[in-house]
Amino acid sequence: MTATASPYWAVAAVQTNRADLVQEHLKRGGFETFNPKIRMPQKRVAPLFPGYVLVRIIVRWYPVRWTPGVLRVLMDGERPAHLPDHIVTEIRSREVRGFVKLPKEPGALEIGQAVRIKTGLFMGEHAIYQGQPSQDREKVLLSWLGQSVTALLPRGSVEALA
Repeated sequence: MTATASPYWAVAAVQTNRADLVQEHLKRGGFETFNPKIRMPQKRVAPLFPGYVLVRIIVRWYPVRWTPGVLRVLMDGERPAHLPDHIVTEIRSREVRGFVKLPKEPGALEIGQAVRIKTGLFMGEHAIYQGQPSQDREKVLLSWLGQSVTALLPRGSVEALA
């Protein structure tokens, strides 16, 4: 008599832009999959883990490895690495209308919030925070020479007004 292993989550690395196809193949093969999505600025949709799909393994994992579009299964020695159930449960608990809501960074600024510029040419000026169009820039709306002017500033150069 052989002991049956309990089901677990594994991670499959997939070809670029093939996650949806891989999920379809795995579902047809009887596997449960999870590929959480997030909403990006400008209403773009992106995977939370680009290039990876979570797969629930119940009996055999080899069919996952040979699914079209799968590059490899993340391994722990000769077996797939087990992703703890509580991690998948936590991610799923953050889903709202099909998208994972990520926690905000402490001190994160809100669009429309009043800010003060800490460095550079506009140091000391007050502005309205307009978001972060890239990882290294922040966009603010300044009242300058009687007009509203948009400025892109280095990240970290504005702070919330109390």
